[in-house]
Amino acid sequence: MKRILLVLLVVFLSQTMFAQQVATYQYAQKDTYNLMLDIYYPTGVPRACIVYMFGGGFMMGSRLGAENVEYFKALQDSGFQVVAIDYRLALKGQKLSGIPIKQIHNAIMIASEDLYSAVAYLIEHQQQLKIDTSKIVLIGSSAGAVSVMQSEYMLCRRMELSKVLPENFNFAGVVSFSGAIFSREGLIDYINPPCPVFMLHGTEDKLVTYKSITFFNLGFFGANAIAKRFKKFGYPYQFYRYQGCAHEVAGLPLLRISETIRFIEDYVLNGSKLQLDAKLVDKSVPKFVWGRIKPSQMRSN
Repeated sequence: MKRILLVLLVVFLSQTMFAQQVATYQYAQKDTYNLMLDIYYPTGVPRACIVYMFGGGFMMGSRLGAENVEYFKALQDSGFQVVAIDYRLALKGQKLSGIPIKQIHNAIMIASEDLYSAVAYLIEHQQQLKIDTSKIVLIGSSAGAVSVMQSEYMLCRRMELSKVLPENFNFAGVVSFSGAIFSREGLIDYINPPCPVFMLHGTEDKLVTYKSITFFNLGFFGANAIAKRFKKFGYPYQFYRYQGCAHEVAGLPLLRISETIRFIEDYVLNGSKLQLDAKLVDKSVPKFVWGRIKPSQMRSN
């Protein structure tokens, strides 16, 4: 009888500990949306806190997507605390035509605003949530990658949306799977030095440009253009240029988890200042038709 009770107690405690590894909170309410975040807690002291933004063209996607959750659990098993956030999808239900600059810019700003709100929530509740705010790393894919790169850029320029965060705060690192930065002030210009950035981008990407698209002072600057600025001003960065690949590189977070972890170890935990720029020919990257479409070809139901 005692042995049965002991077994039942062990099972109960194991289930309770597992349930406590993921906790869900509402970090904001905006428009008609209750914006939620999930925190995946590793066993032991977290190596860093990763805030993740999913992709989907600002039209679709979810923090609860099966592949996303698999990715979070893999990072969790590697000793990282992962915060998966909702954000408002400003292009959901819209049809884009021509060069939809205004719509895309609006979607980026809304997503960045929500990211700032989520991080502000983590900072405000850091003791309760056991967050080390000196080691917050942003990771994003596609629209999420645009949002994390944009948010870091606006924070370094201390633009209005970023002012919900403490004045001297900065992220510890950013990982971008096919991201870019939108500018209304011409070339990218970091007023304060950015945190270390790891960019992975396909050289044939038409959806989120690998190079840059400019019109007078307006510009959408992909990883190639961003890397030029980092190199010129001596900012630490790591860049994987996937030769011949398009936007399918946005689908690599889970497949390139070891490279991401190594970047965090080298640049965030050990303070590397290296500039590493590599050209990769990787025939294992899955090919998708949507990897070669342009923004004007995007549709949402």
